[in-house]
Amino acid sequence: MSITLVLIGVLLSSTAVEFTGAQSVGVCYGGFGNNLPTRQAVIDLYKSNGIGKIRLYNPDDAALQALKNSNIEVILGVPNDVLKSLTNAQAAADWVNKNVKPYYPSVKIKYIAVGNEIHADSPEASSVLPALQNIQNAISSSNLGQIKVSTAIDTILIGKSYPPNDGAFSDGSVGYIRPIVNFLVSNGSPLLANVYPYFSYVNNQQSIGLDYALFTKQGKNEVGYQNLFDAILDSIYAALEKVGGSNVKIVVSESGWPSEGGTGASAGNAATYYGNLIRHAKGGTPKRPNGPIETYLFAMFDENQKPGPEIERHFGLFRPDKSPKYQLSFN
Repeated sequence: MSITLVLIGVLLSSTAVEFTGAQSVGVCYGGFGNNLPTRQAVIDLYKSNGIGKIRLYNPDDAALQALKNSNIEVILGVPNDVLKSLTNAQAAADWVNKNVKPYYPSVKIKYIAVGNEIHADSPEASSVLPALQNIQNAISSSNLGQIKVSTAIDTILIGKSYPPNDGAFSDGSVGYIRPIVNFLVSNGSPLLANVYPYFSYVNNQQSIGLDYALFTKQGKNEVGYQNLFDAILDSIYAALEKVGGSNVKIVVSESGWPSEGGTGASAGNAATYYGNLIRHAKGGTPKRPNGPIETYLFAMFDENQKPGPEIERHFGLFRPDKSPKYQLSFN
């Protein structure tokens, strides 16, 4: 992918980003808003902008119907609140029969994300592995073997992240994550990881420069890294190696930067981050140089009803009226 950032001096009002191809980059589609377009209009927006990958956080029928024959690759989410039910094998088979089989292969479901950002001390933690196994068995028995089953983690599970080569899961997380990694190894599935340099920067500004977080740093640091995204990603790869997952690939299932609502949150910074990430994703990291890095930008729209701090409602690439927040132009 090539990116051209135009009108740098007026980033706050308009940023033009040019994309050639979208092989490695997709966009997450969240729905915590009461002002968002119809599902069909959203999928049409993906198509008209040449966005070839989408992450859905739940099996939304209207979105899946709109995705039929679109050739858009899909991460289909299993919401956290149904994980416990899927520890029952029949319930997992029913879930696949209802939410996968009617759409596949006219909907290009590539991954099923069984849970999102579950921590070792989360109430759902004990359900993740059996739910993964049961969904996998249902996929296999339904001859849907091209679909890979995984779960999406966040970096809270990482106890040590710097230097990246010393990355390791925290002591409290190892017992939770190791059997999940064994599952991924056995099934040739990737690990889905939500990677946010924004939060690492905000929480450690004394050690992390904004340029390092935005891919604009000149030259490498003392451990050979030029940007925070690669450092975080490689710390997860190092952690995987330490629990038997040396051959597990990471798919970056979320990454984004807010345009307002908090420290470092501005339209200019967000535009710089998204544009540089799209360009960067065509390559690799120091630890895994053979790219591209399959990456899903968060998110398609600002979500005005999303809970949490103000920044959570300002990650959109597009406004609810479908106009680009940054003047996006796709080849």
